[in-house]
Amino acid sequence: MAYHVSKARFELLVERALAELPPKFAEFVEEVPVEVQPRPTLRQLKSVGLDKDHLLLGLYDGLPLTQRSVEHSGVRPPVIYIFKEDIELASDSEAELVDNVRTTVLHEIGHHFGMDEDDLDELGYG
Repeated sequence: MAYHVSKARFELLVERALAELPPKFAEFVEEVPVEVQPRPTLRQLKSVGLDKDHLLLGLYDGLPLTQRSVEHSGVRPPVIYIFKEDIELASDSEAELVDNVRTTVLHEIGHHFGMDEDDLDELGYG
């Protein structure tokens, strides 16, 4: 069963997850916008190989820091999307919602630092 909260409450949970980042990581993420969206678009789902019936909790859209160079100065900046309704659908309680938001935020930040799914699974953010 899904656990629903207001948009303001959900955004506060995202902000808290970001505030918990150690300063040495936070400085590399402060210029990356984190957008809370109700749900992913069909295009976003397809970009990661999912169809419309799958949940997508978050998405890092951009070039990871580990792949950037001066040659990428014209590339659009990265953005992290956090999908409220899909996280709510994956959560059965307030505690699970808080944990899912935190894990999703850290997962997408991990992609910003060049981590792949295996790296993130190893850290418990899979």
